[in-house]
Amino acid sequence: MGTPKKLNTYQRILPFVEIMDSTLRDGEQTNGVSFLPHEKLVMARKLLSDVNVDRIEVASARVSEGEHEAVSKICAYAQKMGLLSRVEVLGFVDGGQSIDWIDSCGGRVVNLLAKGSLKHCTHQLHKTPEEHINDILSEVEYAASKGISVNLYLEDWSNGMKDSPEYVYQLMDQLTSANHLSSSITRFMLPDTLGVMNPLQVIEYFRKMIKRYPDVHFDFHAHNDYDLAVSNSLAAVLSGAKGLHVTVNGLGERCGNAPMASVQAILKDQFHAKTNIVESQLNDLSRMVESFSGITVAPNQPIVGENVFTQVAGVHADGDSKDKLYYNELVPERFGRKREYALGKNSGKANIAKNLEELGLELTPEQTRRVTERITELGDKKEIVTQEDLPFIVSDVLKHDGSEDKVKLISYMVSTAYGLRPGANVKVEINGQQYDGSAVGDGQYDAFVKALRYIYKKYLNRTFPVLANYQVTIPPGGRTDALVQTVISWHYNGGILRTRGLDADQTEAAIKATFKMLNIIENEIPN
Repeated sequence: MGTPKKLNTYQRILPFVEIMDSTLRDGEQTNGVSFLPHEKLVMARKLLSDVNVDRIEVASARVSEGEHEAVSKICAYAQKMGLLSRVEVLGFVDGGQSIDWIDSCGGRVVNLLAKGSLKHCTHQLHKTPEEHINDILSEVEYAASKGISVNLYLEDWSNGMKDSPEYVYQLMDQLTSANHLSSSITRFMLPDTLGVMNPLQVIEYFRKMIKRYPDVHFDFHAHNDYDLAVSNSLAAVLSGAKGLHVTVNGLGERCGNAPMASVQAILKDQFHAKTNIVESQLNDLSRMVESFSGITVAPNQPIVGENVFTQVAGVHADGDSKDKLYYNELVPERFGRKREYALGKNSGKANIAKNLEELGLELTPEQTRRVTERITELGDKKEIVTQEDLPFIVSDVLKHDGSEDKVKLISYMVSTAYGLRPGANVKVEINGQQYDGSAVGDGQYDAFVKALRYIYKKYLNRTFPVLANYQVTIPPGGRTDALVQTVISWHYNGGILRTRGLDADQTEAAIKATFKMLNIIENEIPN
């Protein structure tokens, strides 16, 4: 195993790192993920033409007719665009069957899967190392005869270096020297197939490989079983790997592979390595793959997660306004995104001011204070108040200008039960005097209004306005926890009086609209 002392022996990072995306092959091995041919074509076009990855691995040979169709479509597109050499297909040491399959699709590159550990060679293939090496050489020769170039995977290489390094060296020695075949294998690709390595081991094993085979192009293929795929990929590059394998959103078998966006950001920001990746396209690519795969990106996933560029604490928004105190190199615009400031009970005036500025709304300090209080109140009921909610909240606060209410709701209880009509018990204060009422109705809000009617008729001998229209809307997004805006129209004095209420609960929103209406009427009555 590697030790901290050995960290000082790695080579300097290379100025350029080649990126191979395996979303369409290894990423599709995610449990429950299966891409249709046209989906693979759309993603391949995005990866090659927009994101500009160096290479894409698009399928495993001989899997299905659907895969044959997908690979054929991708190769036809790549051929038309002059990108065919960047399209790769996983193939097997199977007597030329994979090579023929790839050739029939129009492919020109095979990623040949060989065994990188003695255990895999003897227990899975039931062959000696010499037999397996001869089979590989025959496969490479046959590919060359078809005009197909070869990259070679050493499957289970990490365990091979740990348990049987002499086997790995025997394989490499013969494949890099046997009858000038070294020129026929473009890249040797070293996978941590079972995701068992840590960065110190990666450095140790890569150092040994590069010291022994200094002229060979090595790729590293990480798996994330110990949540070390990104760290291991970085360690490989620090140790001289010329290429890295990634997937979009970290898709892949078991715990997945190294996520492209994270690898790209770390290479550029932490180690100043260059790649051909167009960072501004990464978010769109992530959303596309999320949609096609059905695998939702975690909100806290670096770079592409929903929450990554959202400040929640008000002090952070305040700091951002004061010389960007809470910024780092991961600015959202770099990845085709924008910084957001969450609205909720932790927001504070700075967050709200940022959101108002974004919407082009200008409020006085007093109005901002009242909007802040309203958002804090709503934040206690609802986890997040979104920017789409904000215009509704501003309208709700400003249309109800905070004058002393003459009609106040002291308490209420509404209930509903299967087989019984909804009921309501209400206590209100009108001009300093408290009254109680109860009623049943066709719904909870109907029962509430009937209880108010009872109070107004019995105790005040006054007519309660008649409801003309009841309208419910929610801000864009359609979430189950969205704020509800209730707009209620009432017949009053020969005209229509319209009030609105806003809350996370529909009944509560309607009640607020009702009390706004009652206070408007009460303020018109002479003392």
